[in-house]
Amino acid sequence: VQLQASGGGAVQPGASLRLSCADSGRTFIQYVMGWFRQAPGKEREFVAAVGRSARRSYYKESVRGRFTISRDKGKNTVYLQMNSLKPEDTAVYYCAASSGALEDRSSADYNYWGQGTQVTVSS
Repeated sequence: VQLQASGGGAVQPGASLRLSCADSGRTFIQYVMGWFRQAPGKEREFVAAVGRSARRSYYKESVRGRFTISRDKGKNTVYLQMNSLKPEDTAVYYCAASSGALEDRSSADYNYWGQGTQVTVSS
């Protein structure tokens, strides 16, 4: 599994961004895919995860209803659509792959990580 994240940027509050994370390997479907974020001076935190079949997903409470995680099996890519962005969403966002359960929320449960993409929300 080799993950490459992209799509970050600097936007104003209320704007939208879509993050993408492509897996160059051939085992994409075997993994739960998640997004985490880390703000300056804070620990990395869970944002969202989507199951192997894409039928189920979980979200951090503060992003539920604003963010949507999805995956495209044909493109080996997972997305994070972020709407109504707030300054507190500012962080480096990381995609990750887990061989464990969808319900796992700890970064320690994830086996593979992308390089991170910066999201800055500021007026």
